Amino acid sequence: HNNKGALCRLPTEIRNVKMATDLGELLVPYMPTIRVPRTGDRVFKSECAFSYDSPESEGGLYVCMNSFLGFGREHVERHYHKTGQSVYMHLKRHVKEVRRVTKLFSSLFKHVSFYTLKQGSSNLVTIACDAVLNASSPYKKQEADSWEEEIQVSRHARSLRQQDNGVRIPPSGWKCAKCEMRENLWLNLTDGSVLCGKWFFDGSGGNGHALEHYKETNFPLAVKLDTITPDGADIYSFDEEEAVLDPHISEHLLHFGIDMLQMQRTENGHHTDNHVQPRVSDWEVIQESSLKLKPVYGSGYTGIKNLGNSCYLSTTMQVLFSIPEFQRAYVGNLQRIFDYSPLDPTQDFSTQMAKLGHGLLSGQYSKPPMKSELIEQVMKEEYKLQRGISPKMFKALVSKGHPEFSSNRQQDAHEFFLHLINLVERNSSGSENPSDVFRFLVEERVQCCQTQKVRYTQRVDYLMQLPVPLEAASNREELIAYESKRKEAEENMRPPPEPVRARIPFTACLQAFTEPENVPDFWSSALQAKSAGVKTSRFASFPEYMIVQIKKFTFGVDWVPKKLDVSVDVPDFLDLNRLRATGLQAGEAELPDITPPIVISEDTRGEKISPEIDESSVMQLAEMGFPLEACRKAVYYTGNMGAEMAFNWIIAHMEEPDFAEPLAIPTYLEPDLPGPSFPTSSVLDNQPPEESISILTSMGFPRHHTIQALKATVSVLLHLLHVQPNSNSDVFYFPRWLIYNDHKICLSERPPKDLGYMYFYRRLSSC
Repeated sequence: HNNKGALCRLPTEIRNVKMATDLGELLVPYMPTIRVPRTGDRVFKSECAFSYDSPESEGGLYVCMNSFLGFGREHVERHYHKTGQSVYMHLKRHVKEVRRVTKLFSSLFKHVSFYTLKQGSSNLVTIACDAVLNASSPYKKQEADSWEEEIQVSRHARSLRQQDNGVRIPPSGWKCAKCEMRENLWLNLTDGSVLCGKWFFDGSGGNGHALEHYKETNFPLAVKLDTITPDGADIYSFDEEEAVLDPHISEHLLHFGIDMLQMQRTENGHHTDNHVQPRVSDWEVIQESSLKLKPVYGSGYTGIKNLGNSCYLSTTMQVLFSIPEFQRAYVGNLQRIFDYSPLDPTQDFSTQMAKLGHGLLSGQYSKPPMKSELIEQVMKEEYKLQRGISPKMFKALVSKGHPEFSSNRQQDAHEFFLHLINLVERNSSGSENPSDVFRFLVEERVQCCQTQKVRYTQRVDYLMQLPVPLEAASNREELIAYESKRKEAEENMRPPPEPVRARIPFTACLQAFTEPENVPDFWSSALQAKSAGVKTSRFASFPEYMIVQIKKFTFGVDWVPKKLDVSVDVPDFLDLNRLRATGLQAGEAELPDITPPIVISEDTRGEKISPEIDESSVMQLAEMGFPLEACRKAVYYTGNMGAEMAFNWIIAHMEEPDFAEPLAIPTYLEPDLPGPSFPTSSVLDNQPPEESISILTSMGFPRHHTIQALKATVSVLLHLLHVQPNSNSDVFYFPRWLIYNDHKICLSERPPKDLGYMYFYRRLSSC
């Protein structure tokens, strides 16, 4: 009975039931609580709801035979006392070492013990136990991009007909046949067309010409060109709308002159030939692969296993739980959070945050090997030890309902950080909000270039985004020479030269941040007309932790996102004193506080108001896959300031329940609101604090609406929003460097600081 587990019951305390003939009688009072998993039931047979205990753990895993939740030995009693459920299946897997010839390897098998039950109870229990053991993963989804779904063989693979059109694909120099794109290219396996794919949040993508080609031709299969190796390739079926396998891929590629079996794979996954020496990949530099790094174990040094392109989640959570405020809010309150968790703790954000924090900080899942010589032999056989934690339950919860984070595609760490902070704030009502350590106020100064009048506003932010001025590269001549060689090689169908990375001084990034920027379609309240306007940003307060994001992703003229290959000399100490906000200065005249008028055409007066919206920006966003009404709201609430500003609004508001609802604009005759073409009241004694106004206006609400609402509710709103008081400290520094490579944690010897994307600085306490 190799696929069986042991049953145990918990009457007043946890105890295993010994094998006995009266087990059937023992279970009779509890038979009504034993369920057989049905379609739709989630069976957690591989992970504890409160810890990362599993059937491989020392105590095994206990699965409730009613709720099908799994619990480690330490937590099963809590569930019994809370629910009264008494029957659990105990799953236990053992590692068995087997020696064959001179090779050492390990195999896993389940602990086999089952109980003979009396007639009447045995059938139900046996069926229930078998159903639990055979249940699929609770994280498996039906979507094609699910991060826990096995790739299936395409139904078109064996019957694919390829055209004899003489097409031969060169080893390099590929570009889309319709738009000149040179990244994310897909080879159609029917006619050999090379076309670009869709745009994704990780910065890769294109204009969707490969999909358009399928709609025109019905040619179903395509292979991503830069993924072809002797081991296989990434294949997509447009007809089946999912990634697929093609057992005949080598033959299908050979039809177009690509001999995949003769290719040599480099470390970064691209192919090359025997005469080209590839550049050391960024990944090799980042993980310091040329050095023998010292591994570290214990509290705070627990790795996170990759769930498939999930490094954005792992890096964000490792950093967050290195911060004392997050440790205290979740791990410090572990028992209280667990004791007051709902009946289904897998769906409770605080519980899963506490579980993840404890998994990373307890040291229980990061222990040094007992016999180094044995481990070395095992590793030579490429056997991966059971180390680190696998946050499947956490990922499933925080990505629930999100079209990108719930997929298996690579995502942007900056976007995930903001998404998580939103969840933290939403679930911190009435308790400590650890995300306050990132919150700061930005003072924005907008000036009308024609009248020279200004307006000062404040908004809440959580990180500092630094632009990358490529024109400031210290190796410009080298870059120009490389670009010339690259174009020449491309024209002559030769392998490209070794890439040259732009070296950007950090001071240049900081200077670019401080430079005034043009405000598109600026409406001057002084002129009551559109005019030229410029905006500068400064810090009205400083956080405890300053996050600096290097904006390595940019938009080209064709609105295709591109990743910049740059090196930035980020300093260990960051002095932001010169970026302090100053407020209204002597001699400055303020712009009148007048709302821009809503444009109504003559033939629609008396009907529903149609505000002036830049439809070109709306369509750019809609083409990315966002709902049309959400795109219209994004463009409107960002003042027609362009698609990039509206894109940021969408990212910040996409979790809101009315995100895709139609844009609702108040009419001129709406009572109790100031008219759009008349000045509002001057500053009065009951004027709400500017901090509160800025918080709501940053969410997209019009300023005069915000002021009216805040006058009656400002005290409550301030308490709920946890506005951070002004801070005088403006110097930040780095802690020591560690390298977290999935489950492996090591001390860094040559930290590649210049290749980072997000940097977390801690404020110096002496400042």
